Amino acid sequence: MTGLGPVGEKHDPEGEGHKLGPIRFRDLTAVAVVAGLAMWILIHYNYGSFPDLPLLSGLSLYVVAALEVVIGFVVKKRIANREVGRAGGQLHPINAARLVALAKASAILGAVAAGGWTGVLIFLMQNGILDAARQDRPGAIIGLVGGVVLTAAAIWLEHCCRAPDDPSADELDSAPDSPPSLA
Repeated sequence: MTGLGPVGEKHDPEGEGHKLGPIRFRDLTAVAVVAGLAMWILIHYNYGSFPDLPLLSGLSLYVVAALEVVIGFVVKKRIANREVGRAGGQLHPINAARLVALAKASAILGAVAAGGWTGVLIFLMQNGILDAARQDRPGAIIGLVGGVVLTAAAIWLEHCCRAPDDPSADELDSAPDSPPSLA
């Protein structure tokens, strides 16, 4: 039976409306567009008061992305070897859930960084006659690529944290240790 929740919304006792799904590209694109527009507006009106962009301003994005790729391979191997559980040396399910949360947060951070650096780069390209704008372009490009790399690494980590697909009904029926089907 579906009732009303505390705020007058329909209550879903099965929790179907609140499933945590995979990262959606349209959401990341929307975040990147909003961040890019906001950064372009900010830099358009305040470029003269900003210091020069360091060449390696987006380096931290690459470091986090590399860590997430390595963690993704470790998690994928543990899941493939069925080393998930509460025993010592196994990947605890809570830690897998934490890694999914890290992946989702990193994907959003990567989208914000990519969008923001894109906004900066568009401004710098529009003002190509300024020497300062030409000198800031490499740092903006490194930051933009770092945001894209972090987003890709976060999507990879989330993919690696997925549970293996459940066996199909045919595989269960043919398994020697499976109980007989009730159908």
